[in-house]
Amino acid sequence: MSRSVIENATKRTGKRHRLDKPELLAPAGNLEKLKFAVHYGADAVYIGGQKYGLRSNADNFSFEEMREGGEFAAKYGAKVFVATNIYAHQEDLDGIAEYLKQLEDAGIAAIIAADPAIVETAQKYAPKLEVHLSTQQSTMNWQAVRFWKEEGLPRVVLARETTMDEIREIKHQVDVELEVFIHGAMCSSVSGRCVLSNHFTDRDSNRGGCCQSCRWKYDLHADEESVMEQGQNPFTMGSKDLCMIQHIPDLIDAGVDSFKIEGRMKSIHYVASVVNAYRQAIDAYMADPEGYRLKPEWVDEIGKAANRPLNTGFFYSVPGSGEHIYEAEEKPAPYDFAAIVTDYDESTGMATVQQRSPFRPGMEVEFIGPGGRQFAQKVGDLTDVEGGPLSVARHPLQKVRLKTEHPVFPLDLMRKCIK
Repeated sequence: MSRSVIENATKRTGKRHRLDKPELLAPAGNLEKLKFAVHYGADAVYIGGQKYGLRSNADNFSFEEMREGGEFAAKYGAKVFVATNIYAHQEDLDGIAEYLKQLEDAGIAAIIAADPAIVETAQKYAPKLEVHLSTQQSTMNWQAVRFWKEEGLPRVVLARETTMDEIREIKHQVDVELEVFIHGAMCSSVSGRCVLSNHFTDRDSNRGGCCQSCRWKYDLHADEESVMEQGQNPFTMGSKDLCMIQHIPDLIDAGVDSFKIEGRMKSIHYVASVVNAYRQAIDAYMADPEGYRLKPEWVDEIGKAANRPLNTGFFYSVPGSGEHIYEAEEKPAPYDFAAIVTDYDESTGMATVQQRSPFRPGMEVEFIGPGGRQFAQKVGDLTDVEGGPLSVARHPLQKVRLKTEHPVFPLDLMRKCIK
C-alpha cells in the first residue's frame, strides 16, 4: 500500500490500526472448497469443525483436514479461521478446552466465537488462537466494540444490521479490526438469532441446527380458513442476498478490514466465482484508488453464480418490504458448474477435466481461472482418458478430454450455459 493511501485512511478513521489492505475472507464447507477459495484469491477462509459451529449440515472438518487445509493455505500466504460460534448450553461446554487446544495444535489462526464462555476458555487454554467476535453477538455500536477490545479481542465481526455510517464511527472511536459481511445470504431474524427453527422442528438455530424455515412456503390462515386467493402462490419470509461488489470504495473508506463472504453450504463454483470477482475489485482499488472504476465483468461474474435476487442489505438504508422474497424465485444464474480442469497438454491443446454435471458436444461453455482469466467456446469432440469417444459426459467425477481454444490450468473451472 502506498504512503498516501495509508495517510488518507488515517485521516478518515483517526486510527492507524488497520490491515495493509482489506482481507478477503471466504467460506469453505469442506477441504476441496477451501483449496478453491484460496486458489481463487481468498486471503483467509473460515471453516467449521465437528463441534461448536452454526453449520452442522455442512461437511465440516476433522482435525487432520484442518491441518492439511492450513498447510495448503500457508503456501498462498492465507489463514484459516474456525467458527465456534454457538450459544452454548451447559452440556455443550464439556470438552471445549481440549477442542480449542487441538485447534491451536492444528495451526488454526483464529476462532470466531459468540459465547463469552468460549471466548474466555480460548484465551485461557489456547492463547495462540486469536479470538474474533462473531456476528452472532449483534455488535453495532462503538461502546460494545470497545468492551470486546478491552476483553482482549483483536477483531469484531459486526452485525449485518450495522450501517455504513455506524461502521465509520466505530472505526473512528475504537482501534480494532472490523470484519463485515459483504456478500451472501441475509437472515430474516436479527443477526441469525432465530427461534423459528426451534419451534417448528426442535432444531436449535443457535446451536448449529437451523432448518431455514424462513425459506419454506407458507399459507395464510384466519382461524382455520385460508385467506389467500385461489391460485395465489404460497409465500416465504426469506430475504434477498447481500452484494457489495459495486461499493468497494465505500467499504474501504469506512475502515472495514475484512470483507466476509457468506456461504459454507455453497458450491465450489459459487465460492470460486464470487471470490474471483471481489479479489479483482479490491486489488484494482488498492492499486489505484483515484483511478478506480467498477468493471462490468466483475458484476457479470457475480451474476453467474447461484444467487438469490441481490441488494445492499442495511449498509445504506433499512430494507423494506421490497427486499424480501415472497414468491417462487427465478433462477438468476445462467450457468451451471460442469467440470474442473485437472490437466492440460500444450502440444495438443487437449484438456482433461473432471465432470461435475453432464455436458455434451455442441454445448456453449466458459472456462474461468483466477485473476479474471476467462473465455467461451463450444464443446467439441469428447473422449475418455483412454481416447475412447464419448457422446456425453454423464458420470459424476468422470475424467474427460476435450480440446480448448486457449490454454487452461489445473483448478480452472468449466461451466455450461443454460439460458
